[in-house]
Amino acid sequence: MTTVVIGEALVDLAWHTGGAHVVPHPGGSPANVAVGLHRLGQPAALMTCWGDDPPGDLVSAHLDSIGVTVHRLPSASGRTTIALAYLDDATGSARYDFLAAWDPQDITLQEGTTLVHTGSLAAVVEPGATRIVETCHAHRSHPGRAVSVDLNVRPAALPDRDAYRARVERLVAAADLVKASDEDLAWLYPDLTPEAAARALLALGPRLAVITRGAQGATALTAHHEITVPAPPVHVVDTIGAGDAFQACLLDTLLQPDGTLHIPATAAELESALRRCVTAGALTCARAGAQPPTSEEITAALTAEDQSLAPTTR
Repeated sequence: MTTVVIGEALVDLAWHTGGAHVVPHPGGSPANVAVGLHRLGQPAALMTCWGDDPPGDLVSAHLDSIGVTVHRLPSASGRTTIALAYLDDATGSARYDFLAAWDPQDITLQEGTTLVHTGSLAAVVEPGATRIVETCHAHRSHPGRAVSVDLNVRPAALPDRDAYRARVERLVAAADLVKASDEDLAWLYPDLTPEAAARALLALGPRLAVITRGAQGATALTAHHEITVPAPPVHVVDTIGAGDAFQACLLDTLLQPDGTLHIPATAAELESALRRCVTAGALTCARAGAQPPTSEEITAALTAEDQSLAPTTR
């Protein structure tokens, strides 16, 4: 059984405070999720496109070095997307601008694909966004198949809030799981709290909505439960890829051996899943660029946290 991640692979140009230096990092939210799943031992393929240009060469070398299975789709433009990530060296936070190209052709899922994950620029940049929505609806129409979406909102790619929200909602309507940051939801739904916005997304069809809150942790919502867990403390180098590491860990936690997606039915299950995911995100924040952790690293961090919280005996 197979997980397929569909979406952009790009190059982040990390522009540090004051413009003292610019460092290129290959990434892109969907590509980072595929890398994260690979490092967690999950069989997953990345379906993406990039150009035959210097940024594309960097993307290709990066994915080859990690060993991610890649299905490179033909691109109408032949360009690789560039993201300008303006980094605040004091906080590690980033804001983005894009030279975006997302025009894959012939999105055809392989037989045996059970889970499709997508989101970010691929959800809103045309003509690829419409092709992905059609693919997700067709995939989810079969029993036992599921769709996961990470909104990863990037207003610079589509500043028209109403148009952005409409494209997001048509994709969420084809999903079983949707993840968004509190900042994503505040921009999409400025008149709603993050929880109310997540409930609005659940009403479109997903069975699970997850809100990431940075240093404040994460919240999971289903029809019957709402659970929040704090994030572990960490020295932040930068936040690039932290949400993608969280997403990869979430899928890894919920995927069953037969490739189907298990939506937690109890509050305890949700809490356990979220705790693992916020740990994955925190570990990524402690590294430069999108460098998601392995299962062993996550387990070691959780064990250390448990030991630090355990009561001492005399």
